[in-house]
Amino acid sequence: MSGNNNNSSNVKENSAQKRKNRKAKKRVCAFCADKIDYIDYKEVGKLRKYITERGKILPRRITGNCAIHQRQLTVAIKRARQIALLPYTVE
Repeated sequence: MSGNNNNSSNVKENSAQKRKNRKAKKRVCAFCADKIDYIDYKEVGKLRKYITERGKILPRRITGNCAIHQRQLTVAIKRARQIALLPYTVE
């Protein structure tokens, strides 16, 4: 019985170590790469990439945007929502 518990804890430790050893891929801001200065709220196709299917804005750690462009993106999405280009929520 005690051998089974020890074995299962080793498996958990090994999987935890693998997660720690994994190097995260450095994400590059798509707007900086394309040298975009202003994010237009009317470009709904681009904005849809940065919201979830439930309508929430994706965070920087997922999208890889820089802080400046993430703020501009948030403002653009909120403006597009106000004039009904993007939904607030999905029904």
